[in-house]
Amino acid sequence: MNKFFLSLSFLSCLTFIFPQKINFEFDYAQFGYDSLSNYVEFYYSFNQVGLTYVDTDTSDFVQGLLQIEINDSISSANIIDKHWIISNEITDSANLDRSLIGMVGFVIDKGSYIVNITGSDFNNPLNKKTINEKIYIDPFLNSNTALSDVQLASNIVPNSENTSSIFYKNTFEVTPLPASVAGEMQPVMFYYTELYNLQGEANDTDMRLDEMIINSRGQLVSSKSKKISKSVDTRVEVGLVKTYKFPTDTYTLLLNLIDSVANYGVSSSKRFFVYNPSIVSTDTFQTTISPVLSTTFGAMSEEEIDDLFNKSKYVATVPEIDRYEALSTEDAKREFIYNFWKARDENPSDDRNENYLNYVKRVNESDARFASLGKKGWKTDRGRVYIVYGEPSEIQRYPNQTDARPYEIWRYESIEGGVEFIFGDLTGFTDYQLLHSTKRGELRDDYWQRRIAIQ
Repeated sequence: MNKFFLSLSFLSCLTFIFPQKINFEFDYAQFGYDSLSNYVEFYYSFNQVGLTYVDTDTSDFVQGLLQIEINDSISSANIIDKHWIISNEITDSANLDRSLIGMVGFVIDKGSYIVNITGSDFNNPLNKKTINEKIYIDPFLNSNTALSDVQLASNIVPNSENTSSIFYKNTFEVTPLPASVAGEMQPVMFYYTELYNLQGEANDTDMRLDEMIINSRGQLVSSKSKKISKSVDTRVEVGLVKTYKFPTDTYTLLLNLIDSVANYGVSSSKRFFVYNPSIVSTDTFQTTISPVLSTTFGAMSEEEIDDLFNKSKYVATVPEIDRYEALSTEDAKREFIYNFWKARDENPSDDRNENYLNYVKRVNESDARFASLGKKGWKTDRGRVYIVYGEPSEIQRYPNQTDARPYEIWRYESIEGGVEFIFGDLTGFTDYQLLHSTKRGELRDDYWQRRIAIQ
């Protein structure tokens, strides 16, 4: 974890000036690096008015001190402990209302971390501000379609020739907006995000990227969509938000990348504040939305929802199945399936419901691996076991026995101290049926050999 760089730029930025009190802001965004880690960019800004003005015979300057400490939240092991002195020479006192904006980046392995970032006046250490964040690193570059974090920006220059800029990446020059404040002095706010593993889904249909702006009352104030082709595996998306139209409030920018055919979707969001004292708040153009509409379930038709619930019955309770079958409207079914999988989200603090995504992935893999005679793989016994319990620790296959029909033995070492599932091809058409299992609650037949014996 010693891989990092330091970036600094002197740029205009919206600030609120408090003389001799530090005005330090911080934000971060994660991007794909490799299958084991993400690249995390930390953006910061020091307003010079809050820093001590040093007047010497040779030059006048201000200095900020940036400190970043990152610890593993489980083991408390220190991963990163760095500090930098951020200096700027003052050549014109009129420029004191501008901010020092910079960026540091680290490659960080998968895990949960506590980040402590402090901005202080180098010449007055008591004048400081500390921000604490808990971040979870889940590598984007795996087999699933993924959406990076959203980086807010005060400006984005496409096809930039300024390759030496500290904010240059993927042909764009992206100037961070660490304060996440827009409006009167920042009438247009930009955003940058990266899309990964687009070709990982089996179907060839386009995906859809939804952009929604939601205010603090959960009302949708702006939305638009665009098609995303799978012709390339990775791409960059940038956009802008016309914040001069919004009244003063806190907002959430929500991006949803959806493949409705594969019942798959990922989302990324970022909060920001708009300061527009001249704009009068009105609800005439706003619509209160259910949280389900900002997820992949919101894009599904009633037929797609029914299909997903049928595939979800393997982990549903009898009362849940009865309640769903009693529903008669598309909206009610959509709310049900949203809450059904939300209740099974093991980490509801982030935007990715890994339990749901892994379940759908196993359904699709079952269709590819276990389909037989027109029967979809997820409907077979092997498909069900694979979907519910995952990849076996070991599979023993016996396809050509002289005295027995083909059969397979699946072992799961991590379940109940070790369990087995035994499947037999009783029809001769590769439709393997579950004959016996030592897993509690599953079919048990200690004399299963008699069913596959050839007389």
